[in-house]
Amino acid sequence: MAARSRHLAAARRDGHAHAARGGCPGPPQEGRRHMKIGFIGLGNMGGPMAANLAKAGHDVTGFDTAEVSIDGIAMAEDAAHAAEGADVVITMLPNGGILHSVAEAIVPAMKKGAVLLDCSTVDVASARAVAEMANDAGLLSLDAPVSGGIGGAEGGTLTFMVGGDEKAFEIAKPLFDIMGQKAVHCGPSGNGQAAKICNNMILGATMIVTCEAFALADKLGLDRQAMFDVVSTSSGYSWSMNAYCPAPGIGPKSPADNDYVPGFAAELMLKDLRLAQQAAQDADADTPLGQAATDLYAQFVEEEGGKGRDFSAMLPRFEKRGRS
Repeated sequence: MAARSRHLAAARRDGHAHAARGGCPGPPQEGRRHMKIGFIGLGNMGGPMAANLAKAGHDVTGFDTAEVSIDGIAMAEDAAHAAEGADVVITMLPNGGILHSVAEAIVPAMKKGAVLLDCSTVDVASARAVAEMANDAGLLSLDAPVSGGIGGAEGGTLTFMVGGDEKAFEIAKPLFDIMGQKAVHCGPSGNGQAAKICNNMILGATMIVTCEAFALADKLGLDRQAMFDVVSTSSGYSWSMNAYCPAPGIGPKSPADNDYVPGFAAELMLKDLRLAQQAAQDADADTPLGQAATDLYAQFVEEEGGKGRDFSAMLPRFEKRGRS
C-alpha cells in the first residue's frame, strides 16, 4: 500500500508542528488513555501519522503491502493481524475499492466495540458502505479524511474532517490531537468525506481562477507583486492567493518557488474533483464550476504533462496560452 499511497501525496513540503504543540508529540499526558492501535497503509501520509502515535506512547502495530520499517511500530504479517485486539484501527488507503477489500479482511478480526477510523479520501458511498459493515459487526466507525499534506502528517498539524458516531469521535479525539491540530465532527458516516470533497472543489476552482488572473495581469502589464498586494487584502482574498500563491517569488513560500514540485499533486486534485462530481451526480446537485475545474485538471494532467506537478502549476499553463 505504500507504493500506492505514494500516489496520494507528492514530494515533501516544509512542515512544522503547531506552535501550541511545540513540535512532535511526546509521551501521553497524565490521565490520557494508552491505546492499542492498528495502522494499515504506511505510505507518505500514513507512515508519519503512525510514527507520531508511537512517539506519543501508544502501542502501534502496522501493516503495508510494501516493506516498511518505522521506529516504534511493530509490523504485522497481514492487515487482519494488525487489527487483532486493537482499540482503534486506522486505515490510510488510495481509494474506495481498496478500502472496501481491506475492511472485509479486518472487520472480522476486530474486537467488539473497537473503532475503525478511516483517514483515506474516498467516495462518500464507499465510506458509508464500510461504516455499515463495521456497525453490523458491533464496531464503531469514523470516516476522517485529512488536509495538510505530508508536512502536516510529519508535524502533527493535520486537519481531520470527521463523519460518524459521536461516541467513536470522543474515543478517537486524543489520537486526532496527536496527529493533527484540529478535528471537526461533521455529522453521520460519510460526512467527513463530503466535507473534504466540497472543500477541495472550492480549492480547485479558486486555484484555477487565481492562475488565470495572474496570466491576465501579465498581459495587461500589471506587476505581479502589485496584484498580490491588492488582491490579498481585498475582496479577491483566498487561500490559493494568500497562503499558496501560484506565482514564484510572490507571497509566502509555496511549490511555485520550487519549480512546482508538488505539495499537492495535480493528479490528486483531479481525483478529489472527480469524487466531488460523482457525489454531485448521486445527489442531483448542479455544480457547473466544479465540473469545469474537473475538466481543466483532467486536460492538464492527462494531455498536457501536468501529472507529477503541483496543482498550482496551472499558472505556467495559462501563461503559454492565448484566448481560443
